[in-house]
Amino acid sequence: MDGMQQAVTRVALYTRVSTEDQAKEGFSLDAQLDRLRLYARAQAWHVAGEYIDEGHSGRTTKRPAYQRMMTERGTWDTLLVLKMDRIHRNSRNFMAMMDGLTCENKGFASVTESLDTATAMGRFVMDIIQRIAQLESEQIGERVYIGMEQKAKTSGGSLGKPAPFGYRYDGDGRLQPVPEEAPFVVGAFERFAAGERKKQVADWLAGGGTRGRGGAAWNIRNLTHVLTNPVYAGAIHWQNQLQIGAHQAIVGAALYDKAQALIRRRSPRRRVYFLRTLEGPEEGLAHR
Repeated sequence: MDGMQQAVTRVALYTRVSTEDQAKEGFSLDAQLDRLRLYARAQAWHVAGEYIDEGHSGRTTKRPAYQRMMTERGTWDTLLVLKMDRIHRNSRNFMAMMDGLTCENKGFASVTESLDTATAMGRFVMDIIQRIAQLESEQIGERVYIGMEQKAKTSGGSLGKPAPFGYRYDGDGRLQPVPEEAPFVVGAFERFAAGERKKQVADWLAGGGTRGRGGAAWNIRNLTHVLTNPVYAGAIHWQNQLQIGAHQAIVGAALYDKAQALIRRRSPRRRVYFLRTLEGPEEGLAHR
């Protein structure tokens, strides 16, 4: 009797539905659970636990029920889901999970895809699916990179980075100066170019009632990010590409380059990008 009990597969049922799924696809947690229970019963598996994440995206592993299930993986032998995208929508996270399950001799089964890693065919199909998912992920990454590179070379605009202090994005993703902040950017460059130390300039910014992006207090670190950012002089920098942007400059090229020269003089090892000086990749890039 004990031997028969040990041979019974203990299965963890996992269900997930996000707000987006509920709105667009009408997924029901109860319906998912019913199908999983029926499948487990048909396979003569013992349900060791049911883990339900409601309103959580499959693109992240930061889901309470998912985390608890993985913490309690010593209580189950196989993880059962209705569809593979119920457990992960990110191929890297899925592959990392599968690697972990494999290392601990845990199985994975999907009702809809009829996958069961306890069988040779199931493991083979799973490997193919993982490879396809990885290929799709890499292809998407390549397309995004090419699109970002083309954008940097042509019109500029948002490249996935937050708008720096002094700017905001408009409805078309273009940088627009913020009237209340732009004068402080100009003042910071002018004071630094006139010989003030970074600490003095940061104190001046703080004294004017301003704060950096995210509400950060001004300090030497975030001030340096401002003083070395070519976006303020109308340029876009991405992946060693420095191009004239489609946005309005807040400071002139001459003032910006003067600040870079001072920074280079005080910190020789710091990489800066000059707009009008072309002295090789270690010294700067031309403003084309």
